[in-house]
Amino acid sequence: MNTSAKPVRIVGLVAIIAGILMIVAGGATWMMVRQQLVAENIVVAEDAAAFGGKVVNGPLDAFYQADIINHHALDMSGGKTYAELDREDPLRPTVMNASFLRTSLFSSVIAFGVAAFAAGMGLLFILVGWALRKLVPTDAVISAPAPAATTTA
Repeated sequence: MNTSAKPVRIVGLVAIIAGILMIVAGGATWMMVRQQLVAENIVVAEDAAAFGGKVVNGPLDAFYQADIINHHALDMSGGKTYAELDREDPLRPTVMNASFLRTSLFSSVIAFGVAAFAAGMGLLFILVGWALRKLVPTDAVISAPAPAATTTA
């Protein structure tokens, strides 16, 4: 049975196009998240483990700023989280704000990760599509082995 290589080449082309779209979408998402973070003008605390004094504009500085916010909130509350503080504790709103800020910063870290993952998968799609198209030339005819002869007794 002879089959055309055209479907394989089409799948390769679709993979390449999908890969390009994924890289563009990942890059656009990365830039949008970065732009929103920069617009907030958040500066990493000087006592953070890294990036002290730097404007938050990427996943690492967002992570370290979230980490130092947690450290400061726990210091202020005597090691208690928002949920552990008494409802009437005057520190509760401040610790709650710290928790919300950390969550927002961690959300941006996740968004950066998803954007990088999409771009990485896009590159993989392009490579697989290219490989499919390279392995099967345009004029190839794929031959399947003939079925085994059966004998009846």
